[in-house]
Amino acid sequence: MKNLIFSVFSTLLTLSFTSCDDFLYKVPQAVGSSDLLVGANEIEKMVYAAYSALGNDNYQRGINAMWLYGDLRSGDAYKGGAGTGDMYDWNLIETFVYMRDNVGYLDAKWYEMYINIARVNDALARVNEYEGSDLDKKTRQAELRFLRGHFYFELKTLFNRVPYIDENDKTEDYINISNVEYTGAELWKLIEDEFRYAAENLPETQPEFGRANKLQAKAYLAKTLLYSAYNQNDSHAVTGIDNAKLQEVISLCDQLASKYGLAADFAENFLYEYENGSESVFAIQCSTNDNTFKGRLDFGAMLNYPMGGGYGCCGFHQPSQNMVNAFRTEGGLPLFDTFNDVSLQTPDDLKTYEVDPRINHTVAMPGLPYKYQVDNVFTEGWLRDLGVYGKFMSLKEVVAVDCPCFVKFDPFMSSSKNRDVIRYDDVLLWKAEALIQLDRPDEALPIINSIRERAANSTGRLVDGNNEKTGNFKVETYQPGANCTWTKDYAWKALMFERRLEFSQEGHYFFDLVRWGIADQVVNKYLDVERTRRSYLAEARFTKGRDEYLPIPLNQINFSKKLYQQNPGY
Repeated sequence: MKNLIFSVFSTLLTLSFTSCDDFLYKVPQAVGSSDLLVGANEIEKMVYAAYSALGNDNYQRGINAMWLYGDLRSGDAYKGGAGTGDMYDWNLIETFVYMRDNVGYLDAKWYEMYINIARVNDALARVNEYEGSDLDKKTRQAELRFLRGHFYFELKTLFNRVPYIDENDKTEDYINISNVEYTGAELWKLIEDEFRYAAENLPETQPEFGRANKLQAKAYLAKTLLYSAYNQNDSHAVTGIDNAKLQEVISLCDQLASKYGLAADFAENFLYEYENGSESVFAIQCSTNDNTFKGRLDFGAMLNYPMGGGYGCCGFHQPSQNMVNAFRTEGGLPLFDTFNDVSLQTPDDLKTYEVDPRINHTVAMPGLPYKYQVDNVFTEGWLRDLGVYGKFMSLKEVVAVDCPCFVKFDPFMSSSKNRDVIRYDDVLLWKAEALIQLDRPDEALPIINSIRERAANSTGRLVDGNNEKTGNFKVETYQPGANCTWTKDYAWKALMFERRLEFSQEGHYFFDLVRWGIADQVVNKYLDVERTRRSYLAEARFTKGRDEYLPIPLNQINFSKKLYQQNPGY
């Protein structure tokens, strides 16, 4: 499936809406007429094209990997690179205050997402019209609606107010579809309907990795219901929680337990040889040697490799000092309120203080093995701008230099390692979140503890060249009456902190904060301290009621002849 989906159009035809940057440019071998794409075989290829849109990415077209939008805006990471002027639009995303509606990368992201939706709608219209018996019509409809739900979910969480276009809308009518035709709640319902249809009509299993199945649709439905359960006002403050939706979240999460489970070692989620494992619920399938120019690689991570150690470019996505400090423990438990009082900066610090082992799965620190390679030690010389962005690099999305999945193409590099969109640890913590909000914290306790137990057992790869542990690793479970008082308020703090630690550098945290209605509080508290560590953050500040969402790109407002309305505050 990985090779088939990602290579079919490079060898058969190029659609009119496909574009490439110079370093990826390849002359199309043929141009096909739309009128010819009416048979079952041709329609199947249109479905492949819709799937391939999941991996259509590079650093100049919006970055499908969500670290740019979820880590830089939450306080989990700095932009990185060669100073603030390098990829300057990303600096605006990180610092908020000078964000504007003509930022080119935001327009590229919007454009790319609607190109992807156009592929889905085109394929879905053809499937709907097909009358033959040689096409699994119901399954293809469900797959395409799953894909469309995925793209709209991302648009909703990024821009909030977006036009909803489906296969029944004619191209000439797009200009008349407003981005405020639906309320936020109504838009969530449309996305929910996509995944609900997919869950009802997809098969339990598929013959190829990468195709959506019933349980994946149920997982995405649970995620959508969880997000939409938090009713918010125009300032994005939570005004109420829909308990019925939370009840369904729990039910859906329970249904995934029949197939998915936690990997034995946290590391396995970030290693090529374990992709599509028991914890991977829905992943974007990447590939090499697939008849495309450089392979369908994880281009969302292409700038996130260090400057040394056999790599060479480009030093982006650097964990913040605040995030690194959050991995400190005391008695094996997180320090909810005081973690940032001590800065962990060296390997000696990791042995002086108790630390959660997830720090060394997540953060590259000078003096420690890079990506579990004891003979390839990360040094300050691998950093691109130590003075501006500090000494840490992100580890989860990169691969070892000797991985068969690693691909280098000057000056960039990447890999064919899949990128997980939904993992089972995420599903478990959705359930725990719903239980706590429903005043059932005791039921959430064993779920959160299962995540912590796995973290505690994930130290086997965290050794140096002498086979000694690289930290004073200490993680304990929550034991009411012994090391904690497990009230609803305490459980909620534990849940929020666990999500941050488990998914650090994966682009989740900012969207959690927005869902919970606390982004302004958390981000501004982060900035109050972090600007004393990083001078480029001196003017950064988060404005409540504006910065929860990105501005509607000016190019798109102009395209709509001012029909689109700008998000508040821009």
